[in-house]
Amino acid sequence: MISPLISPKPLKLNGAHVVVTGGSSGIGKSIAMECYRQGAFITLVARDESKLVQAKKEVEKCAINDKQVVLCISVDVSKDYGQVESVIKQCQEKLGPVDMLVNCAGTSFSGKFEEVEVERFRSLMEVNYLGSVYPTRAVITTMKERRMGRIMFVSSQAGQIGLFGYTAYSPSKFALRGLAESLQMEMKPYNIYVTIAYPPDTDTPGLAEENRTKPLETRLISETSGVTQPEQVAKTVVKDAVVRDCILNNCRYHIYSAFGQHKKLYQYNPFQSGP
Repeated sequence: MISPLISPKPLKLNGAHVVVTGGSSGIGKSIAMECYRQGAFITLVARDESKLVQAKKEVEKCAINDKQVVLCISVDVSKDYGQVESVIKQCQEKLGPVDMLVNCAGTSFSGKFEEVEVERFRSLMEVNYLGSVYPTRAVITTMKERRMGRIMFVSSQAGQIGLFGYTAYSPSKFALRGLAESLQMEMKPYNIYVTIAYPPDTDTPGLAEENRTKPLETRLISETSGVTQPEQVAKTVVKDAVVRDCILNNCRYHIYSAFGQHKKLYQYNPFQSGP
């Protein structure tokens, strides 16, 4: 095992192939744009083909050279592993091996436990958890063979602490932390590094949809931290993934968070109290 004190070399995004699931809007699209500004080749993966086409146009505006390419593939990453594996194979044939995978596909929902339909618990776990497991499983073999790669999971502040109204949502995001920590232990000998981000409420179409049914108690809690812009989140999480500044083995995370009215970037140790 490689010592956790040894930091890897930063990943050069110029010329790298970055796959972003959930890349048609919100944080995923902003991450794709940030990577494209640094010279990466991008594969956008999402369900809605029309949104993908629009996102492709927006990402292409961020090009820094005429060699860059944006590839769009419509697929539901949470339903059929065989389809996801086929999609990853397809994009690697066109743009080369995946250097960085960004698992950003996800959905949110809030409601009181006994009022949430049972089906909702299942669907959230499929999208938010299995929707990250399947793409990661599809790229990991090639990354191990090449002995290089980055894998990013986008969780949520609700994946760090359970909140009123998130009995269906929080567990699906908590699960990503367990996956990230376990996977990093297995992948570190292969020079593959894992990061996980915990953004607060972010100004995305997903948040707007969630706010339509959000209980009053949940809304009041959310309002204490304000709303962050997706571009700001993207800059932070891409930087951390590239330099691999989140050392999971040491339980040290960069968490873009908001406490009270003061927004800043915190170092968090899960074995200590407080930020």
